[in-house]
Amino acid sequence: MRTAVKRRKIPAPNFENQYRSALREYALRGGETALGRAYELGRRAIDEGKSLIEIVGLYAKDLSELFAGAKNEEHRAKLLEAGAHFLTESLSPYEMAHQGFQDAVKALRQFNEVLEEEIKRVAHAVHDDAGQVLVAVRLALADLARGLPAPQRGQVGGIEELLNQVETQLRRYSHELRPTVLDDLGWVPAIRFLAGAVAKRTNIPIEVKTKVLSRLPRGVEIAIYRIVQEALTNITKHAKAKRVSIQVFRDEQKLCCLVEDDGVGFDVRAVRSDPRQEGLGLVGIQERANAIGGTLSIDSSPGRGTKLLIRFPLK
Repeated sequence: MRTAVKRRKIPAPNFENQYRSALREYALRGGETALGRAYELGRRAIDEGKSLIEIVGLYAKDLSELFAGAKNEEHRAKLLEAGAHFLTESLSPYEMAHQGFQDAVKALRQFNEVLEEEIKRVAHAVHDDAGQVLVAVRLALADLARGLPAPQRGQVGGIEELLNQVETQLRRYSHELRPTVLDDLGWVPAIRFLAGAVAKRTNIPIEVKTKVLSRLPRGVEIAIYRIVQEALTNITKHAKAKRVSIQVFRDEQKLCCLVEDDGVGFDVRAVRSDPRQEGLGLVGIQERANAIGGTLSIDSSPGRGTKLLIRFPLK
């Protein structure tokens, strides 16, 4: 009877040791095989989340050790040249990843532009086309009511009141989809308009503070508006906040937008690491910030509210 042998999982070789070994091999012997190892180590470094600074620091340390054993200046020059080739090859996966990220950002920016045009079209259709239909319905009801007894005219009046509510809701949806003030007056008045509408609908006081009134490129204005809109949506859905503040200010060559609430807060790390929590909208906010070269930082924890800060380069 055979006895099952439990195989012990062999841990992966230490990255630092592998890098040192591969650099030494290429510096002393050369060859495409050793240079290929540099590329593979670069890919592994990305998978393990190592930064460029870590790789360059490791390279400098290992090359210094090789320099210490060099026989003369000619030997050091050869080591330096070989080390440069090795470093370049080990960093090439980072360059490819960076280029891929830039291409993705460009595609995302183009997608957002197309999406905004479609949103604009839908908003106008809701406002104009649906409004015209409601006017036609009102006229038809008015004609109908003139030939009806008083009790039935009262019922028609009730229907007209419902139509008024429908028109109000459609107008609100249209403005929140794509407020005309965003195109006509810019992002700051649009954010004030949005904050006022959300505050009125939710009974949550929303204060907007800014001394920045200058217009920005159209794509940047739309991105900032959408980010604030998504942040306010998150707050009204999840935060249970009693007060919200929106601050816009300049910090050197960057424009900053801070959205702060006094709600229940959340565990940022847990939410970002759990794909089931995408309903909080952080992914969409991050993507919109990336598309215009911005950065997103979130400060929150359970019980102490949330601060969402977006920074955009002014140039």
